[in-house]
Amino acid sequence: MTKRTSDQAAAHDTTDALIDFGHELIPAAQKQQRVNDVFRSVASSYDIMNDVMSLGIHRLWKDSLINLISPEPGHRLIDLAGGTGDIAARFLSRGGGNAVICDVNPAMIHAGRDRPLMRPYQDQLQWVAGDASQLPFPDASADVITISFGLRNVTDRNAALAEAHRVLKPSGRFFCLEFSHVRKRSLSALYALWSELLPGIGAIIAKDAASYRYLVESIKRFPDQETLAAMMGAAGFARIRHRDLSGGIAAIHCGWKAAQ
Repeated sequence: MTKRTSDQAAAHDTTDALIDFGHELIPAAQKQQRVNDVFRSVASSYDIMNDVMSLGIHRLWKDSLINLISPEPGHRLIDLAGGTGDIAARFLSRGGGNAVICDVNPAMIHAGRDRPLMRPYQDQLQWVAGDASQLPFPDASADVITISFGLRNVTDRNAALAEAHRVLKPSGRFFCLEFSHVRKRSLSALYALWSELLPGIGAIIAKDAASYRYLVESIKRFPDQETLAAMMGAAGFARIRHRDLSGGIAAIHCGWKAAQ
């Protein structure tokens, strides 16, 4: 496995820099633990709240992602921040070869392993606890890497993008499905109103308003479509494209690792 360069390590190990945690600015060294606490709290209700937060539309967004990937029997997927396995299950059900679900939070991995949805694919699945910004995988070991609704929770997003590029095989593809920036003003106003209701809904369903307040705030702070595309370019990806979903409420970004 190739080690990070000294510059990457220095950037990742900086502990006195401030970084966003929702609308808060906190020391970068504290963010991962704070995010872990959020997902440990919501793990058992995560799938239900996904349906509530997106009115079920997240299922269509994930189907769109799999359509773009177009899995093949020889493909190996690594799904970062893979949580409870939605993307991996779709990938395998559509003919993908095997999948690794990588998540930094053990509570999310345990929740995924317990889902009946995942049982038909156990022989094709591997579960790995790992940080997206320091992946425990060798160079050029995946055909496809995905991260869905997870990049905004990573402390060092640039390091995570660079790691995805490292782990991809030449001509491999990286896909990021993430909440993004709404393009239409009328839809933006309606979406903002709905977002304000979500912490209260989280309090009722998940018994945790604070975690869902953070998740809403993290969406607002996440880079827009063009900024994320530029970050991917800086990480080495080529042929970068993005597709808005539901007027920009979410977006899929895709980039290729150049053939050698």
